[in-house]
Amino acid sequence: MTTTTTYIAFLRAVNVGGRTVRMERLRALFTELGLADVRSYIQSGNVFFTTEGSAAAPERAALTARIEEHLEQSLGYPVPVMLRTVDEVAGLLAAEPFRGVEVTPDVRLLVAFLSEPLPPELARPHRSARGDVELIGADPGAAYLVIHLRDGKWVTKDVFGKAYRGSVTSRFLHTTAKILAAARKP
Repeated sequence: MTTTTTYIAFLRAVNVGGRTVRMERLRALFTELGLADVRSYIQSGNVFFTTEGSAAAPERAALTARIEEHLEQSLGYPVPVMLRTVDEVAGLLAAEPFRGVEVTPDVRLLVAFLSEPLPPELARPHRSARGDVELIGADPGAAYLVIHLRDGKWVTKDVFGKAYRGSVTSRFLHTTAKILAAARKP
């Protein structure tokens, strides 16, 4: 019996810093890999697709590598990919990682999708040197950040420092919920 897995690919470095790609082209690149039911959501690099096979670590790592290699060859620059199943993203949101955090006009809630777990030596909770970013928790696939805007700006961009060698791409909590809702639509 074969299983079908629905993934959400959270892409880093898409449509930022002069690296633009139309979503139609991005969907075509995923389709070229033989992935099915390919769709995208907003311009920030969120792609949904189904594939035959397990979501287990070895299969996921091989699929991630295939996608990253194809995107780099086609676009001319590396695009780190964080693959999560729809159920994993639903579980992340259901766990309410920001429960108890007071949201004000100067506070943003951010889910940082990780290519590998944070190193154990990175203490949790942790605050950036400037105090504007707070790491309130993490699991192997994501870190949960509270951003305290300063004069309406998010100052610190690298909260993990040199201790973390993996790739990270972030989405606001409310955007993550919208991405999940879109991925669940047929």
